[in-house]
Amino acid sequence: MNSLKRLVLVMLIASIGLGLSVSAWSQPTSAASATLQAGSQNGDVWDAQFRLKMLGYYQQPVDGVYGPVTAAAVRNFQYNYGLTIDGIVGANTWQSLRKYSVNQTDLDILAKVIYSEARGESYTGQVAVGAVVMNRLKSSEFPNTIEGIVFEPGAFTAVSDGQYWLTPDSTAYQAAQDAVRGWDPSGGALYYFNPATATSKWIWSRPQTVKIGNHIFAK
Repeated sequence: MNSLKRLVLVMLIASIGLGLSVSAWSQPTSAASATLQAGSQNGDVWDAQFRLKMLGYYQQPVDGVYGPVTAAAVRNFQYNYGLTIDGIVGANTWQSLRKYSVNQTDLDILAKVIYSEARGESYTGQVAVGAVVMNRLKSSEFPNTIEGIVFEPGAFTAVSDGQYWLTPDSTAYQAAQDAVRGWDPSGGALYYFNPATATSKWIWSRPQTVKIGNHIFAK
């Protein structure tokens, strides 16, 4: 092996090692996610802590270390969501956390949708748009991830016309968090539309729940 090939090989190995060291801490270790309990330290712990923090169960810094404060937050979440109260994040607890809360990536996506679709609306109207996304997450009629819901073809005008990629402001992030925590001004809606611009006859056929600003919300 000549010197150039050795240099390329060394750089490749180093870059792979660096990528693993960063992603292993900041991201879940697998799609299924590991069972978490006292003493666990990995990206899945970070993910679980963030989701619990979004729901108000975890108040400490998100550090990826599963200590007694994290275990207590998990037990409180399990109690309120009808799960086995053991302080361990297993398959059922993971499923509920993903159904009712979000990670950092999901929060960013939700804030972008709110900002791009409703930045001219009242704060309540912005939360209502976020609530529609969360209601879809809980429904079997839609994809089971925030990303899947938002990028479903034709689901959101702002994704189709590119406004989704605008940078959301702090109000959009706060509205996203309020929607995640259960505030639903939409009245359980799965859809919303602007009656001044809507061209779909189908959307008018949906049972309407409330009108907030320029949007009508419907199931």
